[in-house]
Amino acid sequence: MSVAAIRRPIALRKRGERDSASIAPHELFWVALQGLRQRRLRAALSALGIAIGIGAMVAVVGVSASSQATLLATIDKLGTNLLTVTPGTTFLGASEVLPDTAVPMIRHMSGVNEASAVYQVSSATILRTPYVPSEQTGGIGVDAAEPGLLQAVGGQLATGQFLNAANENYPTVVLGAQAASTLQIPSVSGHIQVFLGGTWFNVIGVMDPVVLDPTLDSTAFIGLPVAERLFQQQPNPSEIYVRANVNNVTQVSNLLAPTTDPQNADGVDVSRPSDVLEARAAAKGQFTTLLLGLGAVALLVGAIGIANIMVISVLERRGEIGLRRALGATRRHISSQFLAESALLAALGGLAGLGLGVLATWIYSLSQNQPMVVPLYALIAAPAAGLVIGALAGLYPASKAARLSPTEALRAS
Repeated sequence: MSVAAIRRPIALRKRGERDSASIAPHELFWVALQGLRQRRLRAALSALGIAIGIGAMVAVVGVSASSQATLLATIDKLGTNLLTVTPGTTFLGASEVLPDTAVPMIRHMSGVNEASAVYQVSSATILRTPYVPSEQTGGIGVDAAEPGLLQAVGGQLATGQFLNAANENYPTVVLGAQAASTLQIPSVSGHIQVFLGGTWFNVIGVMDPVVLDPTLDSTAFIGLPVAERLFQQQPNPSEIYVRANVNNVTQVSNLLAPTTDPQNADGVDVSRPSDVLEARAAAKGQFTTLLLGLGAVALLVGAIGIANIMVISVLERRGEIGLRRALGATRRHISSQFLAESALLAALGGLAGLGLGVLATWIYSLSQNQPMVVPLYALIAAPAAGLVIGALAGLYPASKAARLSPTEALRAS
């Protein structure tokens, strides 16, 4: 500590600029900074604990916010007005059967924009070639689908085309994203065929992953007319996708079951796929709370480290404390100095932790091709939390330093 820094409070008192028990904030800052600069390595290691804790918390909040922003953007893009209708189970556990009139009846409902269905073709399996054992399907199911399915579920094609009125009568197939990957068919170029139910089918399209219903990704879709002709498929839907008017989702949802099967409405299950995504976003928030708790533990360890370092600093600097007291510094001057050093040390650690957290969030977002989102409260809270933690950690060392009498401090130096 320089002589000028030691004598500064006394000079101020002699000039009568302010009460001898007070120091200007900017002067206190420079005194604290000078005290830290004399022990740079120790200060850096002490601040590192705070930086790690705050950096972890900022990264957790940033990564979670980025993931949630992407998920919520997906929900907004795909809409929350998609409803699905599936057969329920009987009292004995058997599956109910939806009537073949279900889709036309739903399409006539008020508030329904469109409806499309799939029909499970349980008697057919899909293989890359007939030389592959029939039981090695790779988990790919076969469904007959209506031409409006892709639009109803908000899906997109990676390549090729979907079923339409022109090709649904012929042996053509569209593969879900996972089904295409399992069959090692990345595109439809080159007249690719698959062996489906004992018949060669032309692959005319490959779908992108369907966010609102991932079960469609591992499915091969054929036209309902060809399924009825080749596999004697009955026109009883296994699942119906309904797009409701955004202002009538609840009303449509309440009426879907009795409209689908007026005689057995209890055997019809109605759900909204976007609820699953919203629940996933909420679960991410709960997991974030857990990780923030772990970050808080790291901050506590860092605060204890700073308190320990400041106690050692008080013992090492008894000579300086005694000299300042002998020159006229009050106990409040001494306590303010050590409290400011502790707070400044933790605040610098908080700023460093903020930088580490933002960097970690940026790297994660870049790797996941997501927008980087760091909430404003995290940017403000990081250095503020460091300042508060440092002040609390420095209370005891500052009090201990202030209680030293000048003669005792000079004698022990």
